[in-house]
Amino acid sequence: MQKFGKFICKYRKLILIITILIAIPAAIGMAKTKINYDILIYLPDNIETIQGENILTGDFQMGAYSIILVDNMPEKEMLRLEEEIRAMDSVAMVGSIADVLGEKIPNEMLPDNIRDVVYKENTTMIMVTFKEGMSSDNTMDTIEKIRKITDERCKISGMAAIILDTKNIFNQEFFIYVIIAVILCFIILELTLDSYVAPIFLLLNIGVAILYNMGTNIFLGQISYITKAISSVLQLGVTTDFAIFLYHSYTQEKSSGKNNEDAMASAIATTIGSVFGSSITTIAGFLALCGMNLKLGADIGIVMAKGVLFGVICVVTVLPAMILCFNGAIEKTKHKSIFPEFKHLKNFVMKHYKATIVIFMLILPFAFYGYKRTEIYYNLDSKLPASLESVDANKDLKEKFDMVSVEMILVDANISTENLNNMTSEINELDGIQWVLSTAKLSETGIPESMIPDSVLSKIETEKYKLVLVSSNYEMATDELNNQIKTVNKIIKKYDNKAILAGEGPLMNDLVEIADHDFNSVNTISIAIIFVIMLVILKSASLPFILMLVIEFAIFINMGIPYYTNTVLPFIASIVIGTIQLGATIDYAILITSKYIAKRKDGIEKKEAIEYALGTSIASIFTSGMCFFGATIGVGLYSKIEIISSICVLLGRGAIISMFSVIFALPAYLMVFDKLVCKTTIGLKKEGGKKNA
Repeated sequence: MQKFGKFICKYRKLILIITILIAIPAAIGMAKTKINYDILIYLPDNIETIQGENILTGDFQMGAYSIILVDNMPEKEMLRLEEEIRAMDSVAMVGSIADVLGEKIPNEMLPDNIRDVVYKENTTMIMVTFKEGMSSDNTMDTIEKIRKITDERCKISGMAAIILDTKNIFNQEFFIYVIIAVILCFIILELTLDSYVAPIFLLLNIGVAILYNMGTNIFLGQISYITKAISSVLQLGVTTDFAIFLYHSYTQEKSSGKNNEDAMASAIATTIGSVFGSSITTIAGFLALCGMNLKLGADIGIVMAKGVLFGVICVVTVLPAMILCFNGAIEKTKHKSIFPEFKHLKNFVMKHYKATIVIFMLILPFAFYGYKRTEIYYNLDSKLPASLESVDANKDLKEKFDMVSVEMILVDANISTENLNNMTSEINELDGIQWVLSTAKLSETGIPESMIPDSVLSKIETEKYKLVLVSSNYEMATDELNNQIKTVNKIIKKYDNKAILAGEGPLMNDLVEIADHDFNSVNTISIAIIFVIMLVILKSASLPFILMLVIEFAIFINMGIPYYTNTVLPFIASIVIGTIQLGATIDYAILITSKYIAKRKDGIEKKEAIEYALGTSIASIFTSGMCFFGATIGVGLYSKIEIISSICVLLGRGAIISMFSVIFALPAYLMVFDKLVCKTTIGLKKEGGKKNA
């Protein structure tokens, strides 16, 4: 490693030139990486509802739909508006009762049960279906166009409109996320490092790593907006301590009398050895997210694991080159460290370690109780700002038409009229069903199928399938709607065992079931992987248990707080936070433990070994934890997108809780279980045993 370090030092200028040249394609890749705003797209391809979506897109050209609410608009004008919308390339179908009745038949002639579906308080519904999915660029561009050609009398509802508004908010906020994170980390680094200029180069180095990571996302095809939002700030928070470690190693080597190049070569060698174990556990924690059935986990996991890897590479190549090239500026701006040495904190922890154990054991059951009972929600648009056009439209749709969720039933085209009528009638009698519409149902009310224009009929019937629309009063992703969906599924299978219930409601129901499974599996996978890695790194059968206990305790507190504050979390936060917090903050515990083991191997008595390990680690852990906190908490407090805000607040709070948990609880447990550790750790059986008495 020393040779590698000398190579980096020798060719530092060339490395910086190559760094800049690589940044160009990375920036292009970042700009061209498609961002997806629809979480439902990450559901597994093999589930029935996704197959139904594929049929709707392929056979019916119904990749997505929106309902336009039109206030006080004459039929003649509404028909002209429909024609203008119908002419747009991405629009598959535009339909309203005006298409069936035309201009000559007044709506008063309609049966009451049909008129109440389509008319309320001088408001009419126009249904627009799109050829592509709800998160397609073409679909969202078309909604933008519809908004431009309509006036204040028209409101566009539906998930596609929600996704468009989410995209617009995110695009407005993203660069502010980065700015907030950088400013807060810069302030923390200015307080913790001994040079006013050094933090600039540390952050520039991390910025390069983030750019490379975001640029290489183009090879993934697309990433979620959630991934893009949290990956940059998370990479900043997680990899800052790698850069700090190299800088501290460099200054220490220089203080021993070495010249700049020799000091940096030694610092690079030391950093590679020390950061390897730390980065492996962090990467493993992120890769554990790939075990989720919801493919969003793999999206976040791969991008973040890649980000940590780029962070390590840049720390041992780009950062040394920067420091050596600008060493003069760093030296000229040297100052005394503003942060204390934490001697009093170390002494307090060691003096009161027994009380710490007692407090730990008292808090643990309450933390675990809250962790298990924290409520989560799945309907992500429910937490978007009420001022958004789509949210306002969905509110009107619910209040005026009592219409919250629309499902599509795909039945065999050859189903008999009798069976179709019986099926729709049975569904219509269920609690919470607003209405059921099919061609057979219209015929029952006096509107014969012959009156329906072929242009409309062809969109709801194909050679293989007939389409039945079902409207529910129940909110998306609620127990009421999910139970209703299960009942509707049983009914339709009774009349056609190959029938499929599709639409946003069934998709969200699948999301709930898959997320519940992922919550348990991904935490188990992450704990198992990191536990095995610690067994190898620490060469101990007992230490991994102790370290896991300390960090899981911090996770229980972090995830239990919402229960006691009556805060409801987005489902994705409940799944990923534990894994990310474990992978990102277990390093704090490994740092103290590694130093403790080294001293015990040297024959140092347990208390002195733990005091040394704690005393020489507090500053590093505090700096790392505060940078992690700074990189995430500002974004969490600023973002208007609840899912991003919640994740970032939880990550920031988790970093602080883990930091204090490691500083207070880990030394206490090492004091209590030192004999066990010495007996179960390779290399400590003899050395530790001599000084245990």
